Amino acid sequence: MAVIDDDPSMLRSVERLLNANGFVTEGYSSAEAFLNEAQTGRFRCIVLDIHLGGMSGIELWHRLKQGGTSPPVIFITAADDETLERAAIKAGCVAYLHKPFRAESLIAAINSAPRRS
Repeated sequence: MAVIDDDPSMLRSVERLLNANGFVTEGYSSAEAFLNEAQTGRFRCIVLDIHLGGMSGIELWHRLKQGGTSPPVIFITAADDETLERAAIKAGCVAYLHKPFRAESLIAAINSAPRRS
């Protein structure tokens, strides 16, 4: 499972939470780092901050989909933007969580993500 967030403390927190719940994670501080370093097609799910420095989370998701790699995505954000939320949900994200979110909400969203073969 990939976790992408440009806030180092949030990235660490999400990774620790997921690791404590039995998920293996790889953390990335930007969309660009993910594209440059990750084998994008092997992730069961991506936990992705929408507002990253540089390429946004939405832009990354669209790029992955255009490239034929579209793992389930759970967006996390501190912004309260109903238009963006509706667009992300309409585009098919698994969940859209507002920071700070409950640990149980993230775990439930991951567990509801479609399994990839």
